[in-house]
Amino acid sequence: MNHAEITHSQTSEDLPPLLHKAVEEVITGKYLNALLDILHFQSSNVWTADMLTKVMAYFHTQEVMFTFSSLQMSIKSYLKNLLYQPRQLLSEFQQLDQQQFQTAMKYLFNSRKDHLEMGNIILDWGKTRERIFQSPGVNRTLFLITLDKCFLALSALDCVDILSQVLRVSAVNYLQPDVIGSLPNVLQEDAFRNLSTVFKDLYDKISANTQKTLYGWMKQILQKSYNMSEFNESTSWVSAENLWILGRYMVHLPLEEILKISLNEIRLFISYDNATKQLDTVYDITPELAQAFLERINSSGFDMRNTSTIYRLGLLVCFYDDMEQMDAAVARALLHQMIKCNQLRGFQAEVQKLKSQLLNIAMQNQTLNDILGSLSDAVVGLTSSQLDSLSPEAVHNAIATLNQVSGWAKSQVMVLSSKYLSYEKVLSFYNVSQMGALVSGISTQSFYSMNPKELSQIIRGTTSQYLSDLSPAQQQGILRKIAASGDFSSSVKDIQGSFFKEISLSDLWKQTGYNSSMMKEKELRRSQALYLYELLSKKNYPVDLLSTGQLVKGVTCQLIESMGTDFFLNTLKFFEKNLHLLSPYQVNCWAWKFWKVSNASIPPFLLLVLPTEYLEYVSGPLCVPFIESLGKTEMDLLNPSLHKMNAVLQKVQECLNGSIADEYDVDLLGNLICHLPPAFLHGRMSLKAMATALHQFKLCQQLSHEQKTEIKYKLLELYGSPNNWTAETTLDVGPFIALLSKGELNVLAEKFPDIILQIAKTIGLISSAEELLSTVFESVSNATANIESSLTRPDCLGTRAPSSDEIIKLAEANVFWSVQELKCMDAGTFDKNVELLGTVSGFNSSQLIALKEKAKQVWGSLPDWKSYHIVSLGRIALALTEHEIEELDLHSIDTISVLSQQTEWTLTQARSILQGFLEDSGQTISTLKSFDLVGLGAILCALNSTEIMSIRTAEFSAAVARIGLMFCSTPVLRQFKKMTESVFGTATSWNGSILQEIGTIAGGLNVDELKAFDKNLMPYFQPIAIRHIPPEIFQALSPEQIANLGPENAAMVTRSQRERLNASQLQSLQLALDGARTSAPETQTGASTTQVVQTPAPSGAPCLSGFGIWLCAVFTVHLPF
Repeated sequence: MNHAEITHSQTSEDLPPLLHKAVEEVITGKYLNALLDILHFQSSNVWTADMLTKVMAYFHTQEVMFTFSSLQMSIKSYLKNLLYQPRQLLSEFQQLDQQQFQTAMKYLFNSRKDHLEMGNIILDWGKTRERIFQSPGVNRTLFLITLDKCFLALSALDCVDILSQVLRVSAVNYLQPDVIGSLPNVLQEDAFRNLSTVFKDLYDKISANTQKTLYGWMKQILQKSYNMSEFNESTSWVSAENLWILGRYMVHLPLEEILKISLNEIRLFISYDNATKQLDTVYDITPELAQAFLERINSSGFDMRNTSTIYRLGLLVCFYDDMEQMDAAVARALLHQMIKCNQLRGFQAEVQKLKSQLLNIAMQNQTLNDILGSLSDAVVGLTSSQLDSLSPEAVHNAIATLNQVSGWAKSQVMVLSSKYLSYEKVLSFYNVSQMGALVSGISTQSFYSMNPKELSQIIRGTTSQYLSDLSPAQQQGILRKIAASGDFSSSVKDIQGSFFKEISLSDLWKQTGYNSSMMKEKELRRSQALYLYELLSKKNYPVDLLSTGQLVKGVTCQLIESMGTDFFLNTLKFFEKNLHLLSPYQVNCWAWKFWKVSNASIPPFLLLVLPTEYLEYVSGPLCVPFIESLGKTEMDLLNPSLHKMNAVLQKVQECLNGSIADEYDVDLLGNLICHLPPAFLHGRMSLKAMATALHQFKLCQQLSHEQKTEIKYKLLELYGSPNNWTAETTLDVGPFIALLSKGELNVLAEKFPDIILQIAKTIGLISSAEELLSTVFESVSNATANIESSLTRPDCLGTRAPSSDEIIKLAEANVFWSVQELKCMDAGTFDKNVELLGTVSGFNSSQLIALKEKAKQVWGSLPDWKSYHIVSLGRIALALTEHEIEELDLHSIDTISVLSQQTEWTLTQARSILQGFLEDSGQTISTLKSFDLVGLGAILCALNSTEIMSIRTAEFSAAVARIGLMFCSTPVLRQFKKMTESVFGTATSWNGSILQEIGTIAGGLNVDELKAFDKNLMPYFQPIAIRHIPPEIFQALSPEQIANLGPENAAMVTRSQRERLNASQLQSLQLALDGARTSAPETQTGASTTQVVQTPAPSGAPCLSGFGIWLCAVFTVHLPF
């Protein structure tokens, strides 16, 4: 043996066998195996100082040149690289031996160590673990490898625990039906119970097909464990205990299986205390299954009329059908339980019908006044006219029930509140605190006439949770009264949540004593935040201000720019956490600051808001972190221009090598999948990926018709013809069924009418789903076609009249009733459903006129209509002519406030509403309070210039932010602008917070005023204000001003505004859209031109945060510029 060989054999003998194995693995590049062997070695051996020396000597004999630091660097970069290659990680995990796998699972799921030390090599394990569990792809790998290897290597209980941890991240994406085949089909009892509990907890988070498949898996194990000697065709494997183990999966039992369940077992199951809790959660049960269970419970000897039985039935009560000779007490017990039924998925029309039958039984030989308090939420089914017939005393006595009921319509709440308060006579804090959800029915005038101290108590008390249900006019009434009382400063700190947003900027100016901690529970408008941040920054540390959350809305670009590097980098967590509160302009400033001070650690998604050429930095190893970072961000918050979005999508496609190959790519894309171009979805998305992507697509807010069409074709490829779809597939496809042909929809509607109805309810406007809604209409009409009209009017003979049942089921699909059918509607049906009919957005003018005429027929002549009648009309009110509006009683600002929410009034109708309000309330424009102005809303656009100038300044200033949300004509905005100057001084003196406060009113500025604005104020115009600047005035902006609009405002520039701009202005507009950094130095000629200031590109690649500094050591990319 030569000397080298002797040394080698000595060194390898010196190393313990496990360590020797690890060292060999390092040499062959199997770092993961080596790391796990070393960790296992350390768990039972002490690491001595000479151990590392021996390891290095061994490397030397093998002629492998490692130093301590290069070894540490290689291991780190290898491990972190694996995190961005989850498929590679899966294959490495699959090659681990059993001992290595056990060690991996121990350190991933049971270790609490923050650092792993192997001699001098230290790994930041806490950070690495966090990173592992944040990566959807790595989590998928852990899920798959656990299914694949865990049950063979660890105890079943440990494996179940690991599965539950991994599935919490994204059950819906990982638990696909095909994967469930990998679950063990033999499990010890406690492990099976634990795992089935995990699946029960995930029920709502997984697809219908997965639910059905998991039910199959549970059934097969439960059948095996059931004593098979007892098992024959006529007995069922479904014991009481098995029902309990199935939990919500019991709704997947076939009907014939339920009817075979032994009566003893059913009796035992219903006797469990847990049964009620379980039956309270079967939200997706169907009437057929529920009735089968009820039939078995009845046959098993339970008295179905007994109150304690009724209490045990959970959601099964919603389908109770034994109404013969029922007494009133049983009906009331059922109604009390039926308060849960609004949680059912669908079948609400049937529930309403049952409630109204029970209501009739409950009222036998009694008046509504007598039993109002014992009807639970069935009172919501009473019409406003029925509620109006109640005595104030009855409402007072029943308030403890009425205040807990949800689902009231605005008109009902108005009736009940006025009844309750007419009994109480004086409106006090105590009375209001008794009213619960009925608080929103108190009139604005009543709030305004209350004692300010009592109002302050309401803001602080338990009632405060209902304040967000109040209309802006009601909130303004409360605020005006408190503000006028001199008690405002002490009340400001108690005004919480969105209510705080109603305080005007001018009112905030008058108060003192603000501090950062009082801002924590408040929602702020941007104008308030700009003012308060500046004010509070004089006495508070920036970190205290940023930690409030909402105050980040007030951080200006100048503030971001002036932050020191260390402090700025430490603010990252505040900005990332509150990204949804930042404007695209703030995000752009934040990105530039990052680029300037530390392009090495810029969060990848911020590259999206920098000019397009910065995307060139993303390539090779930076691809995955870039896509992952974008996929976790809501794209709308960054508001990229179309041009930039296309560049980003191009980059994403490059990074994915031009295709979405499998579920790992879907995990990586996250929200980005919503923005992929149709052609890419068409040609480049595998069916394997589509199965996982379906859930993600359903979450997308704004898919184009072309994208939806491609998704439809993919779904047809994946699931085959809709003629063969199961109920589960139909549910999973969900809203995308709207894209199927009429023929395909008819097949589904015939097979699964209830599912189609349920899906149609979730699809908003008719424009996006006309075929689906017409299918729903035909399906519902055909089911009830034999019912003749109850009206005997000669012109209604042979015409079917809409029934309550149909109207509730159809929702938006009510648009398909003909005018004649609407005219033939029964008076009671109209009265009961007017509110719902008023929400249908697709009714045309002749349908609305027919409904208005029906209202006159049911409620009598217009002067007799009460406020609650007018309020309940919704869109039907649009059919009122100017003369009809004049006849109405419009004295209440609350009635006007509801009418003003309709956006389709003509100018003459709006003028009539305004005149009607002034005459009936005995006011003139000059006596209007701020809450009147807020309640009038868009109706104010009908004011003429003399009227606008006669509004009192103090009232206008309190309402200005609300007025600034309206889209009035330019002449009206000009008058509002003059009024605004009487509050905030001349336009040329306005700052950013004032521009934010006044909204569209800034559209009334003239050429000279607009030109005089400093370029730094341009981003503070509200986006809606930009749209309202007339093109001939907009063109007066200088190129510098346009370049400083910020990305969001630049995106609002209209085509007609753009057409007036010259080449230099258009170039500036493009810079603003791109998020370029701008400055405007004077050129030699003295003419002002805008230049883009680019921060010089660093040499080598930017090492982006989350990309980790390690990447810089491993990769050096030459940059494009």
